[in-house]
Amino acid sequence: MSIKKRELVTHIMTKQPMSVSLRNSVEEVYELMHENCIRHVPVVNGNKLIGIVSKTDLERVSFAESSDTGKKLKISFYAGFTIEQIMTKNVQTLEVDDSVKDAAEMLSFGNFHAVPVVDGENLVAIVTTTDVINYLLEMYS
Repeated sequence: MSIKKRELVTHIMTKQPMSVSLRNSVEEVYELMHENCIRHVPVVNGNKLIGIVSKTDLERVSFAESSDTGKKLKISFYAGFTIEQIMTKNVQTLEVDDSVKDAAEMLSFGNFHAVPVVDGENLVAIVTTTDVINYLLEMYS
């Protein structure tokens, strides 16, 4: 068994990932993630990647600190926010000809667990830490 050092990210990426646009509501993003058991949703304008929303982004706006008790109370503020307000902009990306090693390095050094894969500016796929781990498990089985 040997791991291929130049295995392309195309081997592990999820093609045509679910995505949303700025026209969607934050509630719709939450439902999409919840119903499909996903933690990251790219935001596109047409096919052009313009951001990403993570489960962490949603949690950040759905909890408020209570000054009375100091405990976090879940309060839904989704209706008060737009996708543009909560999404991560200037997203780090991979290109289709990048390697699995490139993806693993990006994910290990970043403070995120998903990287969109683009062809130019257009979203074509997504790679997550789970994809990289599953690749390693495949190599060791």
